[in-house]
Amino acid sequence: MMHNDPSRSDPTKSDSSHHAHMDPAIQICLECHATCEHTIQHCLEKGAMHATAAHITVMRDCAQLCITCADFMARDSSLHAEVCKLCAAACEACIESCQSVNDDAHMQACIDACNACAASCRAMSQMN
Repeated sequence: MMHNDPSRSDPTKSDSSHHAHMDPAIQICLECHATCEHTIQHCLEKGAMHATAAHITVMRDCAQLCITCADFMARDSSLHAEVCKLCAAACEACIESCQSVNDDAHMQACIDACNACAASCRAMSQMN
C-alpha cells in the first residue's frame, strides 16, 4: 500500500530551493575550515601561547566539524541539523580560544570566520 507522505520528496525531482538555501551555508563552512587550518599553521609557527595543545585542539575540532558539516549538508543528510548544532558549538569554542590570543590579523580572521559559521550553522540546525 502506498501512502502519500508530503514530508518525503519525490527522488526524481530535485529540491532546488532546499539546496539553494544550503549552498551559502556549505560555502561558509568550507571557508571557516580553510581559515582554521591556515590559522592553526600560523599558531604553530608563532609558538608560545598560540601553540598550546588546548588551543590547537579546539581549532582542529572546529576545522574538522566545519568540513564534516559541509559534507552532511551537501549530501542533504537527515542528520545535517544535528551536525550543524555541533559545528556551531565548535565554532563558538574556537572563537573563545582565539580571542584569548587575538593579537594579529590571522587570529581576527579566524574569529570572524567562526562567527559567520556559527551563525549560519545555528540557522541551518533549525532546518529539517
